[in-house]
Amino acid sequence: MENLIFILPIFGVIGLAYMLYLRAWVRKQDAGDEKMQKLAGYIKEGALAFLKAEYRMLTIFVVVAGILLGVISMLVETTHWFIVIAFVIGAAFSAIAGNIGMRIATDANVRTTQAARTSLIQALKVSFTSGTVMGLGVAGLAVFGLSTIFALLTMTFMADGYNYMDMTIVLESLAGFSLGAESIALFARVGGGIYTKAADVGADLVGKVEAGIPEDDPRNPATIADNVGDNVGDVAGMGADLFGSYVATMLAAMVLGNYVVNDHTNGVGMDDAFGGIGPVLLPVLVAGLGIVFSIIGTFFVKIKDENAKEADVQRAFNIGNWGSIILTGIATFFVIQWMLPENMNMSFFGEGTKVISSMGVFYAVLVGLAVGGLISYLTEYYTAIGKNPVNTIIQNSSTGAATNIIAGLSQGMLSTFFPVLLFAAAIWAAYAFAGFYGVAIAASAMMATTAMQLAIDAFGPIADNAGGIAEMSELPSEVRTRTDILDTVGNTTAATGKGFAIASAALTALALFAAYVTFTGIDGINIFKAPVLSALFVGAMIPVVFSALAMSAVGKAAMAMVKEVRRQFKEIPGIMEYKAEPEYDRCVEISTEASLKEMMLPGLLTIVTPLILAFGTQLLTGNTLLAAEVLGGYMAGVTVSGVMWAIFQNNAGGAWDNAKKSFEAGVMIDGEMTYKGSDAHKAAVTGDTVGDPFKDTSGPSMNILIKLTCLVGLVIAPLLSSDESHGAIAQKKIVEVKKEIIVDENGKETVTTTTTEKYK
Repeated sequence: MENLIFILPIFGVIGLAYMLYLRAWVRKQDAGDEKMQKLAGYIKEGALAFLKAEYRMLTIFVVVAGILLGVISMLVETTHWFIVIAFVIGAAFSAIAGNIGMRIATDANVRTTQAARTSLIQALKVSFTSGTVMGLGVAGLAVFGLSTIFALLTMTFMADGYNYMDMTIVLESLAGFSLGAESIALFARVGGGIYTKAADVGADLVGKVEAGIPEDDPRNPATIADNVGDNVGDVAGMGADLFGSYVATMLAAMVLGNYVVNDHTNGVGMDDAFGGIGPVLLPVLVAGLGIVFSIIGTFFVKIKDENAKEADVQRAFNIGNWGSIILTGIATFFVIQWMLPENMNMSFFGEGTKVISSMGVFYAVLVGLAVGGLISYLTEYYTAIGKNPVNTIIQNSSTGAATNIIAGLSQGMLSTFFPVLLFAAAIWAAYAFAGFYGVAIAASAMMATTAMQLAIDAFGPIADNAGGIAEMSELPSEVRTRTDILDTVGNTTAATGKGFAIASAALTALALFAAYVTFTGIDGINIFKAPVLSALFVGAMIPVVFSALAMSAVGKAAMAMVKEVRRQFKEIPGIMEYKAEPEYDRCVEISTEASLKEMMLPGLLTIVTPLILAFGTQLLTGNTLLAAEVLGGYMAGVTVSGVMWAIFQNNAGGAWDNAKKSFEAGVMIDGEMTYKGSDAHKAAVTGDTVGDPFKDTSGPSMNILIKLTCLVGLVIAPLLSSDESHGAIAQKKIVEVKKEIIVDENGKETVTTTTTEKYK
């Protein structure tokens, strides 16, 4: 079964093959009348134009970063030049993952609208199937790309069997793949988030608040840009985001799996049927199984009643989600018993040696799967219509926008309580069961059902676009009613998808952090050292400043959008009477230009700051290990602060959004039914406008900020472990000397000495 390493890419191929089948089915569905197709064409054209411009800019970044990685590979013996190729492939795959989602979403939106003309059941089927295309595209590319590169590298470096140093070189090169994926994800998420919220805020402030026209009214010049933004931000950006997260979790677990193999066997490899690297291969196989069971889970997402409400649709998603999670957990039990020995020895930093059992690893898997399900439940509670947090915001809307905003901020802050306790308990439990390897495996298990999670998440923007097309095409009210049901659920599923990504960041960051420690060889992070404590504070500050930059970028772009929409209302006669068509393309241009310009500073802040801290400390003190500790302190600060800010912003924004939507069906405030158009509704619109960049720009970018920071640390770790007495890269050498006395036929004795170096 050593050939398992070459079988793993097949799981990715299965996901991609089924994705192509579903994509063909979606494209065969009715795209509606000429007017609907014309509007959908505007949206698709604008989305493609943005991605083209964005990828042109990111190509320059990839070239520059690739050159720097090439320099690192020349300076450090254990970093191979293939890290550059892996980086480029990772960046390309991340871009492709987002592109797959964006293209199917812009094909599916109008088809969902047309399906909603006949039934809610069919509209859900079209939109969710389209989301599944994106989910399988992301998961399939991640498993196929990472496992294929891993197989090629092991064939190159480990033809003679397992060697810790050789596997370290393989995984360090593979870190380039993950770094490329996360780098593109950051810019895609930030750029897409700025784009979508600039258009959305501009459209809401002038259209709904000032002009008093409905959302997605065809007279509003910013409506096309708003719908384009749903695709480039919530679809293409989210696809690249979770692609990077998926790869990072597998990589972290593989690095720690290599540490387990080396520590348990003194560098000779496991006595197993998998080339001695069972713990290294396990996370990739778990991810592959997750693809299969995500496909099975999609068959459970359906409704049978045409009069179904939001709760019924949400229940269908929950059944599919939990079904895939439970099936993955059951299968993983048998896989772990098959691949791992009953007990493994692993030394922990400063804690001696601990015995890890295969059952302990399985329990860690259950912890990860539970976190994935529970974080969805918690996020749903804090953001769903009918739940107490949203109702609190609704009630506070009756006294104006100020109290609405205060309520939204407080609910967002409170929403950090239970998720953080969940993460803390999960980390502690996974560590108790199987050490840092258990934490990494828990993260991998949670991400195993990414295909299902992303299918549920991507469904939301598609439904949102479908409603916009229905409004702009002036279709019968029952069509918009059906799409609004899906859109309302989509707001919650989008929030739960972001919560899932945050949970992955929390667990993956710790696993990457542990991998960083093994690569640098530091014994821990001592905050009683002034430079380390300083770096901890700097790291905690970065998510705050990053959020401010992202919010400011949205504000600047939104101001330009507001001015443009006001100009068109004033200077183009006949717009409000439907006698003239607005200049949609001008609003698309404004969002594109603003987002591409404003995304660079937050992105560079993320990548450059850890480099300055690490190498600046090394230059000032001449102490390599202190520099490694300083960077570790910085990474810890970014992680803890970033998780808090991500939860707060995502949940506050999601709750504000659904509070606004609640008024469309009518809500009870102080004993009276209150509807859309009331003063309370207008206050809720203002709150939603504030929350938009929270939940769609700065909030979702936090998890990428966390993981990219840790990946940058992992990639430059070889440069921070030059002291030969420390580090997994610099290597502590265990030298075994064997003496043998050979007596020839004449009775003469000859002493031969054999020296063997092993790495630990």
